[in-house]
Amino acid sequence: MARIKPQALLQQSKKKKGPARISVTTIILNSLIVVVTLFFLYATYRHWSQRSRTQIENRQSVFKILDTAKGSITVELFKDSSPEVVDQFLDLCHRGHFNGMLFRRVIKHYVIQAGDSDKLEAAEDWTLKGKHYSQLDTSLKHEAFMLGTSKKKRDNGAFELFITTAPIQDLNEKLIVFGKVVKGEDIVQEIEEVDTDEHYRPKSSIAIRSVTLKQSV
Repeated sequence: MARIKPQALLQQSKKKKGPARISVTTIILNSLIVVVTLFFLYATYRHWSQRSRTQIENRQSVFKILDTAKGSITVELFKDSSPEVVDQFLDLCHRGHFNGMLFRRVIKHYVIQAGDSDKLEAAEDWTLKGKHYSQLDTSLKHEAFMLGTSKKKRDNGAFELFITTAPIQDLNEKLIVFGKVVKGEDIVQEIEEVDTDEHYRPKSSIAIRSVTLKQSV
């Protein structure tokens, strides 16, 4: 019987070996590809869902319901006259920015203000000047129950909400008006009647519990 040469035996043993091991580098690389793919799919979903929601809001009159401890306030947003502010407001609503926000100042027969900061600033200035006007401009944007935010730029991304409870002569000098209360005026008036301290801060906390979208009133 012919002998098998050692070199041939070595070659045969190599052929019988199991599959080559997958290197750690290959595993890590494949894992990264999976993670990046999943992230891309998630980002794409977020983008198109946000775009779809914005398109719906742009096609129709947009109403937002502010749910407070006193009841619900429905506001119509002025997309045509204040598009950038409305877009910012809607984005913050979708992110839940206003959930739990407190009404910081309540000035009877004038304005109620909700915000992140407890500083006096604009609200105190309003009460020093606003109650002494003898003649008030009653054009659309100076009526009661208008929704606006401060014109003052803030680096921390804060967004104050003001709802007027009486006509204000120089409203456009103080606020960017971007909406109007169309339902729940009685709730605004109920908030207006709460007890406050000498700095117009409510003695009992009143908060915006949530903000929801409604396409019709």
